Amino acid sequence: MKTTLAALSLTALLAPAFSQAADAPISAKQYASVLAGSWRDPANSARDGYRHPQQTLEFFGLGAKQTVIEITPGGGWYSEVLAPLLKDHGHYIAAVQAASSSAYARTSEETLKNKFAADPARYAKAQVVEFDPKAPVFGKPASADAVLTFRNVHNWVAADTASATFSAFYQVLKPGGVLGVEDHRAKDGADLEAIKDSGYLTTAQVVKLATDAGFKLAAQSEVNANPKDTKDYPGGVWTLPPALKLGEQDKAKYVAIGESDRMTLRFVKPAK
Repeated sequence: MKTTLAALSLTALLAPAFSQAADAPISAKQYASVLAGSWRDPANSARDGYRHPQQTLEFFGLGAKQTVIEITPGGGWYSEVLAPLLKDHGHYIAAVQAASSSAYARTSEETLKNKFAADPARYAKAQVVEFDPKAPVFGKPASADAVLTFRNVHNWVAADTASATFSAFYQVLKPGGVLGVEDHRAKDGADLEAIKDSGYLTTAQVVKLATDAGFKLAAQSEVNANPKDTKDYPGGVWTLPPALKLGEQDKAKYVAIGESDRMTLRFVKPAK
């Protein structure tokens, strides 16, 4: 596995990204316009240097005519980018945990819906759908071109819902569809039980979840890598920005490290 992953990391940026809507690529000009959009929260825009939205979405093969489901988008960091990029010819769907599942889920859904309602020019076509985290269904079978999830897999592993969630991704994607995953990357070989509450996962652990569900690993990118991240903090990954869980304690040190080292993986549902 290590040899395969290493080889993929060297070729990832050269490999053509799969797109169900390959006839409608998103141009650099479109990305620049959206990323500079006045509707974006300034605090979100300030993190572009860590999150690399254009490079990440290009790696995933985002196309302007795609139906794209983003899983648990939180406050809408990527919604501010994806929904405007897809509003003319595609379809952006934000899949959120059912409001009844927790107070956090209820607040997150309300925040996202309010964001969309306040700016119909950008979000009129964006859709919010709920799913049961214990028995997830993200839409009709084979209805999506891409499923994207950013920094969520560790939560599903901690809740013991990861296998069901990846299986639901597989069901909702069209044959040939793309699953794009970004998450905090643990050191290779780290024991799952030892890191389960840290927010980090190894690449191999995430790859196994996806391949067990039926996906094929197409490529991985180092676009969201951070070699300064030592991954051994008292408050787990949340010690680093933007959470800065320890407050003022060693704040300058953690700000200098920056946001976490993250794996960025592209999987494909095999065409039948």
